[in-house]
Amino acid sequence: MRNANSETFNEMTNKGLKLVDFWASWCGPCKMLAPVLDEIASETSEFEIIKVEVDENPELAAQYEVMSVPTLFIMKDGQIVDQMQGFQPKENILNKMQQHI
Repeated sequence: MRNANSETFNEMTNKGLKLVDFWASWCGPCKMLAPVLDEIASETSEFEIIKVEVDENPELAAQYEVMSVPTLFIMKDGQIVDQMQGFQPKENILNKMQQHI
């Protein structure tokens, strides 16, 4: 799991399958989601998790029209192929990701 900013985002997401988590430190559901993403990251090598802190990267949040956090984008070779909003259980995330592997 890696953190991205406006300078590294495109390079980090342009190849392969990525789960991109737009989050904020003050967000309760984001805090609930963090250990779920940690667990997924430790269990799979089929995709990478990229985290974007919206308060530190408002230009990325605006570019991707993130209106609420957490917002999860599934990106394949730099293109958004699916998305989820709000807290998601591990099973939901893994099921969505499997559709794009």
